[in-house]
Amino acid sequence: MIIFLDGKFVEEKEANVSVFDHGFLYGDGIFEGIRAYNGRVFKLKEHIDRLYESAQAILLDIGVSRKEMMDIVLETVRKNNLSDAYIRLVVSRGAGDLGLDPRKCPKPSIVCIAGSIKMYPQSMYENGMEIITAATRRNSADALSPRIKSLNYLNNIMAKMEANRAGVMEALLLNQEGYVCEATGDNVFIVKDGVLITPTIYAGILKGVTRDTVLDLARNFGIPCREDLFNLIDVYTADECFLTGTAAELIPITAVDSRIIGDGKPGPVFRKLLAAFQEYARSNGEPL
Repeated sequence: MIIFLDGKFVEEKEANVSVFDHGFLYGDGIFEGIRAYNGRVFKLKEHIDRLYESAQAILLDIGVSRKEMMDIVLETVRKNNLSDAYIRLVVSRGAGDLGLDPRKCPKPSIVCIAGSIKMYPQSMYENGMEIITAATRRNSADALSPRIKSLNYLNNIMAKMEANRAGVMEALLLNQEGYVCEATGDNVFIVKDGVLITPTIYAGILKGVTRDTVLDLARNFGIPCREDLFNLIDVYTADECFLTGTAAELIPITAVDSRIIGDGKPGPVFRKLLAAFQEYARSNGEPL
């Protein structure tokens, strides 16, 4: 595996960062997960825009232009001779001292990895999966906004551990007011009476690139859509439920906290949107 690290491409065994990097010491940094399909990097501009918005929010001067960052991503995929890939782009505060002060980190560190990822078995896309609601609440947006895709994912990991202990692969997180936010690594949608509903960004969510793509596709189909607040009762009584994410794409949820969703099978809205998303993603993007 060939990895981009701070201005050069190196082999995996040589891709080392300093133990004084504040991304390692304190989670001080940002990242993006990006997909390539059929020789095209999907929604690359949108991912890079979100990366720079996260950087702006934490006062991190990345030091390269958005166009240069896009070229880094494309060249990393090319160097690994990949047509389909999962790409992890990371920008940390860089090496500093053992204190918290980001001013002690004179230069950020940029890492780009292109490989593969498999979130869920194929059977779950066909039959659906069961999830739970985590007792762990989503970080308050007043403390650390979930719209910043930061390297500090401990909140998500704590909820993921709850899912592991329950014997399922995902968990829903609620915000401090009890409204549904998202899963540990994906956005959430429900369908009720033909209306597609997803939490508003003001519920405290990461504004997902796949989420926005699904909303656009749904509107193109004439499916009524709404970004709104909703709670667990709305999930339990929904006709359909599914998750969206860069790695997962769209994955159907057929039970939440032992409550069967709809008829316990992936629903027609999910199936229509999954087919449309896969066709769209595999034919659009920045060419390699």
